[in-house]
This record gives sequence, structure tokens and C-alpha cells, in this order.
Amino acid sequence: MSASHRTGPRDAGVSVEDMERTDPQRWARGWRRGVLATGMLIYPVVAASGVARYAGGATAVAGYAIVVAVSACYVLTALSFAGGHHMRTWTLIGVMTALSIAELPIARDFAFFLAVIPIAFATLVARRHMGLIVAAGAAAALVVPWAVRPWHLGPGWTQALTLVFTCLTVFGFSETALANRALVEARAEVARLASEAERARIARDLHDLLGHSLTVITVKSGLARRLAESGSPRAVEEIAAVEGLSRQALTDVRAAVSGYREVTLAGELARGRELLRAAGVVADLPTATDVVDAEHQELFGWIVREGITNVVRHARATRCTVSLSAYGVEIRDDGTGAPGPGGAGLTGLRERVAAAGGTVEAGPVEAGPVEAGPAGPRGWLLRVTLPVARDTAQAQEAAA
Repeated sequence: MSASHRTGPRDAGVSVEDMERTDPQRWARGWRRGVLATGMLIYPVVAASGVARYAGGATAVAGYAIVVAVSACYVLTALSFAGGHHMRTWTLIGVMTALSIAELPIARDFAFFLAVIPIAFATLVARRHMGLIVAAGAAAALVVPWAVRPWHLGPGWTQALTLVFTCLTVFGFSETALANRALVEARAEVARLASEAERARIARDLHDLLGHSLTVITVKSGLARRLAESGSPRAVEEIAAVEGLSRQALTDVRAAVSGYREVTLAGELARGRELLRAAGVVADLPTATDVVDAEHQELFGWIVREGITNVVRHARATRCTVSLSAYGVEIRDDGTGAPGPGGAGLTGLRERVAAAGGTVEAGPVEAGPVEAGPAGPRGWLLRVTLPVARDTAQAQEAAA
């Protein structure tokens, strides 16, 4: 059994605490996000210190009121942005920008610390224009204190640098949070696909196991009935064999569900030989499997199982031949050549072979006019070829 078939639900015993520790978004939500968001309120505090420095009386009261209003708008903007309300967020950003401009005559250069908040939010909402927004804000913070001569201030280097690095930090945090969210969604999708693949594996294995086992039980039960009707002592042996097959089928089903079903090419050839004998079909099967690479033994075992089961079920054949090569297997019968009812057998087999990079050919055996006769072609051929076989054939042709 391949490693993928032996991999169980490894996360079944993971605790909630372990999931929280391995959650890549754990630091970007809850109290951690709250700490970062609260940290932005340091800028209204700094702006308030500017009000205390440059204003007094009613002017100072107005300045403090603007600081409080911006802080309140900041909280509302954060909630609006988190809720995905685009227009409301832009409206609140505009209000905070207007309040920051209104604070300029009162707090002067300190008002640009207040402007950091709406500019940072603008970079999150208009990501494509982040560079332009930050550059415009930094230029204003740098030039305005120097250009307004009555203030007698120089360029606002501190405010400009604070604005740039804060916006970059907020933007970087946002990008990381988005990447982590995408990672969580990808992990959930991978888990879903893995679950679907596991269900498909179990369904395919159960079909292959039960289809073969029930076919053998049906054939051998019919043989036992005929022997019992004729009074042959072999009837007891065949009934005992049916009992053994039933027990083995139950074991195989349990193994398939648990993911530890072992299939060997030699074992399937032996079972196939017994099934064909019980069905009255001459079995021309190889006695050795050394020609097949070890890595392909299990896959070829599934192929032989499905092919021989279909011969007994649908072919009405008198002879079945199995041919093995290092990277290929053929199963041929001399039956009617008509396809059996549509089912999941060949579909599951094609999935197994496709996973190994091989191809499946299945169809009536093409016969010449004399061989075909009035009834048309007889027999069915199932051929599986792995890619190494084609490469080897090409290398042999090149060498020749």
C-alpha cells in the first residue's frame, strides 16, 4: 500500500490549544489586533500636547474637542473597515482629514500627528495609490510648518518620518494578515480535498474488494450447488472455501477503511487462477512476477484483480490470458467482446493508473475478417502501460 493510502486523519487528536498555537492568524486578531489598534491612539495624545503648547482658553478647548472627535472617528472607522463598509469608511476618513486640517491653526505642526490616522486608513482602503497618498501626506508634514511663516518653525522632519513609517507598518501588518487569511483558507481547502480523496480511495477500494470477493463467492457457491446436486464430496470443500472467502472479504473491508489494505501481484494471480477455475475458464496466467518492478507490484495486483473479475462477470469466455512485462500488463479473453455494464471498476482503475502516470486501454479485440466471422470480433483486451515502458521502448528502438 502506498504511503498516501496509509495516511490517516492525523489531526483527529489535535486539541483546541494546539490549533490555536499553530494558527498563523492568532497574532493578527483578538487582543493582539486590539493592542496594535489601541497603539494608534498615541497620536491624538501627541496632538493634544501640541494644543497645550500653542493654545489656551477657548482655542485650547476647541483643540482638545477636535482631538477627542478624531479619536472617536478612529474607533468608528476601524469598526467600519473591519465590517467591510467601504463608503462609510471613506466618509469617516474624510471627516478625520477635515478635523486634522482644522487642528492646524491650533496645534500647528503637532496636527500632523493627528493626520497620521486618516492617512494610514487611506492607504488600507486605496492600496493601489498608497505611494501617492503617503508621499502627499509626508510632503505636507514637511513643508507646511516651514511655509507658514508666522509659526517660525522649520521643516517637519519628525512628523513626516513618523507618518511614513506608521503607514508602512500598518500596511505591512494588513498585508501579513491578508496573507495569513489566505493561508488559512488554503489549508482548509487542502483539508477538504484530502478528505474527498480519502473518501474516493475508500469507495474505490471497497468496490474493487467487494466486487472481486462477491464475484468469487457467487461463482464458488454456484459450483458448490452443482456439486451438491450431483452428490460430489467436493461440495463441502467448496462451501468451506466460500466461508473462508466471506471471512477474508470482511477482513479486507476493514483493512480498506483503515487504509492498510495490502494487495500483491502474486496473491492476485493465485486468487484469479482459482476464480477462473471455479468459473470454468481456462487460466493462462504467469507463475512468476519477478519481471515486474517492486514499485509496480501492488498496482498490477489491482489491475489483475479488476481484469479477471470482469472476465468472469461479463465476458462469457472460455479462456483468459494474462501477460506481464516490467512496466505493463495485458489481460485478454476470448469472450463476446461486448462491454459490460457501466460501473466504477474501470473508472477507479484509470484513477490508480493515472496516479502512476500510465495509460489504460480497454476494448474489443480487433480481429481480421476470417477470425471475426459473421459474429464480429471476439474477446476483450485490457492493457495498462506505464510511462517507463514507453521510454524503454524508445531507447530500445534508438539502440537498434
